[in-house]
Amino acid sequence: MSDVFMNTYHRLPVTFAKGEGAWLTDVNGKRYLDFTAGIAVNCLGHGYPALVKAIAEQAAKCNHVCNYYQSDVSVAFAEQLVAACVGMRKVFLGNSGAEANEGACKIARKYSLKKYGPGRHRIVTLQGSFHGRTITTLSATGQDKFHKDFGPFTEGFLFIPPGDQAALDRALDPASVAGLLIEAIQGESGILPQEDAYIKAAAKYCAERDILLMFDEIQCGVGRTGTFLACEGYGVKPDIVTLAKGLSGGVPVGAVLAGEKAADVFETSDHGSTFGGNPLAAAAGLVVLQTVNNPAFLKAISGKGEKIQATLKSWKHPAIKAVRGRGLMIGVDITTPAWPVLEAALAKGLLILSAGPNTLRFLPPYTITDGEIDQGLGILRETLG
Repeated sequence: MSDVFMNTYHRLPVTFAKGEGAWLTDVNGKRYLDFTAGIAVNCLGHGYPALVKAIAEQAAKCNHVCNYYQSDVSVAFAEQLVAACVGMRKVFLGNSGAEANEGACKIARKYSLKKYGPGRHRIVTLQGSFHGRTITTLSATGQDKFHKDFGPFTEGFLFIPPGDQAALDRALDPASVAGLLIEAIQGESGILPQEDAYIKAAAKYCAERDILLMFDEIQCGVGRTGTFLACEGYGVKPDIVTLAKGLSGGVPVGAVLAGEKAADVFETSDHGSTFGGNPLAAAAGLVVLQTVNNPAFLKAISGKGEKIQATLKSWKHPAIKAVRGRGLMIGVDITTPAWPVLEAALAKGLLILSAGPNTLRFLPPYTITDGEIDQGLGILRETLG
C-alpha cells in the first residue's frame, strides 16, 4: 500500500487495476466479486460498454466547456435528468454530493429570506444523517463522530430523532426554519429506511408551513431502491432533491434539483461550479439515465434486492441479527464487529462495506446477475462460519 496519501481512509490491503461487470481485478491478477459498486457509484458495474463508448466519444469531442456557455451534451443530460425526477423543474450541476447538499441549503435559505425576511434560516436534519464532509455539510450531519476536531461549524442546523413525529412537529417552526433535509434511507448509519407515516407527516408539515422539503438522495437515488428516486417509494414529491454517486456511473457529478417553489431562487452569480455540467460527466450521465430510468430495469433492481434479503433471512444464521433495506441497498446487522468480516470476505474474494460498527452494507451494481449474487452470498456464508 502506498504511503503518499493522507491518512483519511481505513483501507483494506488491496490495489485494483481493472474491472469488468461485477468484478474487480487487483494488481496481482486476483479477481473479487464487488458488492460495493464503489459505495453506490458504479451503478452499471465496471467497464459497462455503452458507458465506456460514451465517455471515449465525448473525450474526443471536448472535455470541458466553461459555464459562460453551454455544451450540447450537458443540455441533453440536464433536460433528461429533470424529466426523470418527477416534480422537478430546474437543475444545478456540480461535482459531488456534498456540493449538491450545500446548494440545497443555500436555496432554502434564500427562498425563506426573500419571502419572509431574516431569522427564518434554520435547516432541520435527522440524528444519524450524513450529508457530506465540507464544514457546512458536516454541520448538517447528525452524527457526533464526524464533528470531532472540526468546529466551529456553520450555525443554523438542528438535529431531531428520526421517526418521532412529535419532535418533527415541534422542530418545524415556521418562524425560524427554512428547510428539512432528510434521507429516505440513511446509508452511513446502518441502512435505515424512514417509516412511511413519518415521511408523509414531514411532507404535510412542510407544505402547511412553507418549509422546503429536501431529500438527500446521494446514496439512495438513481434507481438504487427500485424507484428512480427513493422518495417516490413513499409517494411524496419534495421541493428539492440532491443526487450524486451513481448519477454518472463512476464519473464525478452532483446535482441539486428544484421543483416549482424553488426553481427560480438562484439568480446570476448566486452559485457556481467550475466543473459542474462537465461534458464527460454529462455524456456518462445520459447513459445512466437512459439505462436505469426504465420500468423493467427498476423492477429488476427490486427483484435482485428481494432475492438477497430472502436468502440472508432463510439462513437463520446465529451471527445475523437483522436484514433490511430497499432494492440493492441492504444492511445486515451482525453480532460481531463488521470490519473483521470485511477483511475475511476480502481474503475470500468478496468486497462488502460496513455501515456502523456492527452492520454490513451491500450496494452491488445493478447489472449483477443472479448467479453472481448466489456466488457472493455463498462467500459471505462461508466467511460468517
